[in-house]
Amino acid sequence: MLCVSIILTTYNSKDNFIKTYKSICQQSYPNIEIIVVDGASTDGTKEEIKWLAQENSTMKWISEKDTGIYNAMNKGLSMASGDVIAFFNDEFLVETAVEQYIRKIVDCNVEGVHSDLIYRDVKGKVIRRWRMGEGDIRRGWLPGHPTLYLKREVYEKYGGYKEDYRCAADYEFMVRIMKDGKVKLAYIPETLIAMLYGGTSNSGLKAYLVSFKEGIRALKENNIGGAYWITLLRIFKVIMQFK
Repeated sequence: MLCVSIILTTYNSKDNFIKTYKSICQQSYPNIEIIVVDGASTDGTKEEIKWLAQENSTMKWISEKDTGIYNAMNKGLSMASGDVIAFFNDEFLVETAVEQYIRKIVDCNVEGVHSDLIYRDVKGKVIRRWRMGEGDIRRGWLPGHPTLYLKREVYEKYGGYKEDYRCAADYEFMVRIMKDGKVKLAYIPETLIAMLYGGTSNSGLKAYLVSFKEGIRALKENNIGGAYWITLLRIFKVIMQFK
């Protein structure tokens, strides 16, 4: 049975951390390693993590200052020992989500898997519906990063996240691993995850502009032509998610 490392990054967000942690613990898949990277929180998050770690032998954690979200994510990568790795600061909508992801990877004999997701505000209202399906990054498509489960060999081959990005290192990473067509992803056409609206790359117009600007940079750094056209297609697809 494949071991799954689920990496949580948190900073002064105790309530959200607890919600995400409980959601993971409710999963039916029995072989999950939880990695928690805390940015030296001062709101009680660190103490909560320490207490939970005493109760959960599958949990690894650190609490120290970092230089940003992608630095924290790379720390989590270095701590993970699972066969499959995912980043998660959200909520599962079904208890069988991880089980479905792993079954799909195994049955389809692919390097990774993704699914649909929704974005919810703090009151639980659905703001966006991410239903990308399957496609081509050169046509503005990309998988939802919170739903992306990858074999660790992908990270070993392509590396982690570029820490000089502010909002779009996850996009750059996905472009990097998929541009040559060697990383095959299966798709589950079900909404398995709810993401809290207001994250690093979706917390307002300014953040969107930074994200799309960095997206153009990501495409150019990976030698993909038509960066501006691809970005326009991405913008259109995002707008359609609000319908």
